[in-house]
Amino acid sequence: MHIFRLLIFLVISLPASAKVTTTLIAAGFKNPVWAEAPAGETNHLWVVEKKGVICLVHRQSGKKQEFLNITKHINIRMNEQGLLGLAFSKDYLKTGRFYVYYTNTQGDTEICRFTASGIGMLRCDANTRELLLTFKQDARNHNGGWIGFGPDNYLYIATGDGGAANDPKKRSQDLSSYLGKLLRIDVSPKTGYRIPRDNPFKNKANAKSEIYAYGLRNPWRCSWDRKTGDFYIGDVGQNQWEEINFMAAGKGSGANYGWRLREGLIATPKNGVGGNKPSQAVDPIYVYKHGTRSNQGLSVTGGYVYRGPIKKLQGKYFFADYANPRIWSFELKNGKAVNTEDWTDRLRPQKGKINSIVSFNEDQDGNLMIVCLNGKIYMITAE
Repeated sequence: MHIFRLLIFLVISLPASAKVTTTLIAAGFKNPVWAEAPAGETNHLWVVEKKGVICLVHRQSGKKQEFLNITKHINIRMNEQGLLGLAFSKDYLKTGRFYVYYTNTQGDTEICRFTASGIGMLRCDANTRELLLTFKQDARNHNGGWIGFGPDNYLYIATGDGGAANDPKKRSQDLSSYLGKLLRIDVSPKTGYRIPRDNPFKNKANAKSEIYAYGLRNPWRCSWDRKTGDFYIGDVGQNQWEEINFMAAGKGSGANYGWRLREGLIATPKNGVGGNKPSQAVDPIYVYKHGTRSNQGLSVTGGYVYRGPIKKLQGKYFFADYANPRIWSFELKNGKAVNTEDWTDRLRPQKGKINSIVSFNEDQDGNLMIVCLNGKIYMITAE
């Protein structure tokens, strides 16, 4: 029995008192930033490499093959650039349609649709590329990179503020800019996309109609709770605070998360930048200060609410810090983050330790995977 199937069998079979740990399930990738499988697919895992390649891994044999290569469209000149996000349509096994988020050879953002083919939709010709949306970046950092389908079947896109520091061109609060935003589009047409009828700024003069929420700095990994439909955003801070933002299911349209005026729960501590909280702005539900202590960090990696087979983890939102390699969780109670736990030592594998965490991912059964930029992918398991 291959390790993927063995792990799932063991996790389902273990009692609630079983010890939680992590197990290495795949390795040898070049700067992976995301790992996912489309709905209904249990035999393969798609791994996104920042350079512009998506690898296909067979879960039973461990065999790898190249699924898509778009390196010709990408030129990485700073470490926050590259192929950054992947989202499968919910009917992928029927249509073969999926979406990627990357920075192009000029460093600007492109959102593209591709169409896979063949039995199981396991092959993709790069020439099926359809450019849906593109916008310029002010600098080479803060490119965001997360993309995913919501419970409403619309495609959501989380963008950074355009880079440099302290959002010098005030993009995040500017509704005429795509930067520093959560975008929402309808990709159901055969080509192109539509603007959902209830997008909050669809009929507002000089505003981008794709915008769903704004005031973000550099959102790095977002997720929906598969049970409640709540939405979480890990937003990387400037010099003082990291934050997790939240959008309750069915709410949040038009939300303003406060950047650049606000960093975490305070006015951004830079002369001429910080200010009072904008009217109706939404505070983060969790913040942590910059530093190297066990409750601190420098660059948040947003995660998922655990809904897998390990009972003791149910309802815990797992997240991490990329630079100070820690893994934490909290629970959401009455709109507040409570019961924060540090899992770093408990999730340490038998050999080595987990570093450079760039993503958490969720499989069909709710098991959480941890993707590390050093080429390794772990799964949270029990023993």
